[in-house]
Amino acid sequence: MVAERAIPSLLDTDLYKITMQAAVLDHYPDTIVTYSLKNRTPEKKLNSSAFEWLKEQVGLLGTLTFSDDEIAYLRSNVKQLPERYFVYLETFQLHPDTQVTLVFDETTHDLKAKIKGLWVETILYEIPLLALVSEAYFKFVDTDWDYTDQTERAETKASQLLSFGCAFSEFGTRRRRSFKAQDLVLHGLMAGEVKYQASANAKISAGLRGTSNVYFARKFGIPPIGTVAHEWMMGIAAVTQDYLNANSVAMEQWRKTMGDNHVGVALTDTFGTDAFLKNFTPKLASIYTGVRQDSGDPLVFLDRIAKYYDNIGIDKSHKIIVFSDSLDVLSCKKYKNATDKVGMLSSFGVGTYFTNDFYNLTPPHKKSTPLNIVVKLSSADGKPAIKISDNLGKNTGDKQTVERVKSILGYTERQWAGGDEDKRWDESDHETASELSS
Repeated sequence: MVAERAIPSLLDTDLYKITMQAAVLDHYPDTIVTYSLKNRTPEKKLNSSAFEWLKEQVGLLGTLTFSDDEIAYLRSNVKQLPERYFVYLETFQLHPDTQVTLVFDETTHDLKAKIKGLWVETILYEIPLLALVSEAYFKFVDTDWDYTDQTERAETKASQLLSFGCAFSEFGTRRRRSFKAQDLVLHGLMAGEVKYQASANAKISAGLRGTSNVYFARKFGIPPIGTVAHEWMMGIAAVTQDYLNANSVAMEQWRKTMGDNHVGVALTDTFGTDAFLKNFTPKLASIYTGVRQDSGDPLVFLDRIAKYYDNIGIDKSHKIIVFSDSLDVLSCKKYKNATDKVGMLSSFGVGTYFTNDFYNLTPPHKKSTPLNIVVKLSSADGKPAIKISDNLGKNTGDKQTVERVKSILGYTERQWAGGDEDKRWDESDHETASELSS
C-alpha cells in the first residue's frame, strides 16, 4: 500500500526555489552540486519509525510532476519567470533514488542526508526535505501536542502585527510542524487580515502580503513571496572562486533572468554585509527594491543600510528592509518602529513562529520547541560552497575554505546575543502580554 504523500505538490516549496531554479537553468545548467543536512539542535533526534516514514516520503517526491494547471498558475502569477523555464517544467521530475542518500544510525539515532546531482534539478529538494524531517520528528518522537487553537492563535498573531502597522508574509514551510499545521495557520492569518482590512483603523501600509509557499499562495489566493536565497551566491562563488565579486555576479545574472522590474530585494549576508556593500553599487542599489536582513543584529544592520543609501545619494524612503531572522510579534514591532524612525520601509517574513509554535499537552505545558535544521549547498563543480553570515552561528561549509575566504574578504568576526542558534524559539524568547500592550 502506497503511503499518503506529506508533500502534495512540487509547488509545496518556497518561491525562491522556483525563481532560483529558473536562474540556474539560464546560467549553470550543467553544474553538479551537493547539499547536506545540518541539525543545529542535535539533541532532537529521529527514531526508527520516524526515519522509515521519512525515507518513504522522500521516495514519493519522485512521483511528483508539475501539472499543466500548476505551470499555468506560475505563468500567470510569477511573471518574471522566462518562458523557456515553463517549457523545462513540462518534463521535470525529481529522482530521489539516485539523488538523495539518507543514513540513520540505529545506535546514536543520528541522521545524515546528502543530495547530489545537477543544480538545476536538485535545487528543489531543500524545502520538502526540511519539512519532512520536521514532520517526522513531531509525528513519531515529540508527540505530546495537538492542533487545538492553532488557527485562532495565528489569527491573534496576525491581528497584533497588523495593529502595530506591520506588513508581513508567512515564511514557515521549511520548519513547519506539518503540512496541516501550515494550512491551519494560513487560515488564521487570512482571518486576521480580513478583519483588519474591514476595520476603520486599517492602513494601506499594513497587511498580510503573502506566503513564501507557492502551493498555499495558490490555495488561499494570495501572492507568492520571495526572490533569492544564500544558495545562489554560494553556488556562484564556488563555481567562479571569485569571492570578492560573487555578490555582484549573482545580482547581475539575476537581473538577466528576472528583468530589472522583478529583481526584488537583495540578500546581503552570504559572505557578510561588509563584502556585499562593496558590490552593491549605486546602480544596483537603485534597481533593487531593498535588502533582506537574515543574520546579525537587526538594529545595527538597519542603521548601516540607512546610512549607506544616504551616502550614495539614494532616497531611502522608497527602499524596503525585509527582516526574516527568527521573528515573533514583539521583534516585528521593535524593528518596525526602528525602521520608521530612520525613514525606510519595512516588511517581515515570519516563519517558525507561525508554523511550529506549540506547547506540550502534559502539565506544566512547556513549549514543544522546533528543530533548528538547515539544508545547505556544500559544493558546486566539486569545490566547497560556504556561507559566512553576520553572526557566527549561521556560518556553514568547509572550515578551511571559510577561513581562507575570511582572509580574502577581510571579514570581521561579530557576535550578537540574539544569534545563539541553540536557543532559537525557546519559551523565554517569546513576548509577554505586557510587552505587546506597551
